[in-house]
Parts: sequence; C-alpha cells; structure tokens
Amino acid sequence: MQIRTLIVDDEPLARDRIREMLKTEGGIEIIGEARNGQEAIDSISAQEPDLVFLDVQMPDRDGFEVLQNLKVKRMPVIIFVTAYDQHAMRAFDVHAIDYLTKPFDRKRFADALDRARTFLKGTNELDTRQIMTMLEELKSGPRYLERFAVRSGETLFFVRTEDVDSIEAQGNYVRLNLANSSHLVRDTLNNIESQVDPHTFVRIHRQTIVNMNRVKELQTWARGEYRVILFNGACYSLGRSYRQHFDDFIKHWSREE
Repeated sequence: MQIRTLIVDDEPLARDRIREMLKTEGGIEIIGEARNGQEAIDSISAQEPDLVFLDVQMPDRDGFEVLQNLKVKRMPVIIFVTAYDQHAMRAFDVHAIDYLTKPFDRKRFADALDRARTFLKGTNELDTRQIMTMLEELKSGPRYLERFAVRSGETLFFVRTEDVDSIEAQGNYVRLNLANSSHLVRDTLNNIESQVDPHTFVRIHRQTIVNMNRVKELQTWARGEYRVILFNGACYSLGRSYRQHFDDFIKHWSREE
C-alpha cells in the first residue's frame, strides 16, 4: 500500500528537502504540497492524505491551528517539522507521531517515517478519537505551556514551567533560569511569552520575562528607574515601556489576593 503523503511548509527549500528524502523511500506517494496553513487545510480536506509533514511556523496559520480547523472524518498521521524544540510538548499533546527539528539528517527523518509506517500498519481508530478530543479541548480555551523541552546533545529533557524563575533573550535562544541551573532553548522571547501563563509570567523588559511568584520586591533607582528583585537575588531592569503593564499586573494581582 502506498502511503499518500502531503508536505506542508512555507519555505520552498524545506519542502524540497523533504521531497528529496521521500524519493529514496519505497511505498510513498507524494500527493501534493502546501505553502501555508490555509492551503494545508484545503489540501487535507480535499485529498485525505495518510501522512502529513506539517510545518509549525507559517505566516497565516501555524501547524496547530491547521489541526484545530480541520473538519475531516479521518485524521492523517502527523509528523511536525519545526525549527524549535520548544514545540515538542505541544506536538505530542495533539498526538503527533513524531516531530523533526530543523535541520534534521536522513537518519532522523527515516526514524520518524518508520514510526509513521508502523502506526499506519495497525489500527489508528483510538488515536484518531484522542486527537479529536484534544482539538476540542484546544478550542474550548487557552492552554499554557506546562513544560519546556531542553536539548542537551542527543538527549531531550523537560523542565517544568513553574520551576523557572526568569527567562532571558540571548540571540537566537532564550535562557531559562532556575534556582540552581540555567538552560538554553532555541526559541524567541516573543514566542515564549505567547505560550506561558500571563497570570504568572510577566514581560518586564524587551529581553526579560519574570515569574511573579519569584519576585521579592521592586526597588526605585536613580532617574526614576526601577529594578525587579527576585528571591534568589537576581536583579533585572524594568523597561520604561513595560512599566505601565507591570503596574497594572500588580494592581490586578493584589485584588485577586
């Protein structure tokens, strides 16, 4: 049986790479490509592929939004493709078979494809129900990031969001600061901010997010500047453009208390 496969990615080179790797694999029929989220929704609905390589970051709808907007009787097997390890937890939340972190090599690609083949040989009825249940939960309200995926060499481990004291931007990475350790994650601070619970994590500077449960005090410095002090002694500047938001958060937080 040929596995009818759809490739979804807004980058032509990324689509080319997946297509070239699939050409060396037997039993695969590439039925089409999609360049954005809406094209992906239309193609999956019309062609009902068995397998979809689905990019996470796309300009109109991301990969998760594609799944949320599908109205199909049979969900395809999903292999997410992403530049960020951070999306791993959400990928598994919607029961993706696997996820590939760019740039991936042929062995990693083959491993993901083997998992898809194995799954497609068996029954996927149970997992289809699980996927549909998860999508209904996603539609019912926001879900905040509960764990960060951190890569160390060939190992991927997870850090609970509640254990993070602060998050700092460092080039193409963010640094997760914990009580006794810190970890680099390939992601952007803007993306992290959109995923964490805004009732706990607050942006205080263009390069810094703090866990408000770890904030000890706010200090006034010279020239009207402020410093946010954590219980662990860490000190961060409160950016002028973030001061009003921080003040509003404190007032709202105090009312809830």
